[in-house]
Amino acid sequence: MGQMRTLGYIAVGGIIGSLGRYGLDLLASGNLPLEPQDFPLSTLAVNLIGCLAIGILAPVLLVRTGWPNARPFLITGILGGFTTFSALAAQSGVLLLDGQGWRAAAYLVATLAGGLLAVRLGMRITERQPR
Repeated sequence: MGQMRTLGYIAVGGIIGSLGRYGLDLLASGNLPLEPQDFPLSTLAVNLIGCLAIGILAPVLLVRTGWPNARPFLITGILGGFTTFSALAAQSGVLLLDGQGWRAAAYLVATLAGGLLAVRLGMRITERQPR
């Protein structure tokens, strides 16, 4: 029963995160996520925001939580649904097919480097909080 409950929390979190990502895509550009006009800023934004949130939450959830499903719900569910590697790959592929190799490369570098920096920033923010 415990494993099924955890899977339920992950599923609900995934729904919340996916809807959040889709909503941000619509607000940012009015386009579907796989139709980048120039540069897929909304997907870059959700991935960097998600990395920052993971950097903040992961250390906290490792040491302090009274709820055993907090980490699966928040990190695997919500943030896993909010961030997206598949859209990153698809949008990069569309840019390449459109002859925009430099934009695809810039997008990949910005996402990977920015994601690493955002996770580290989140961890630094968490380190400063009293335990």
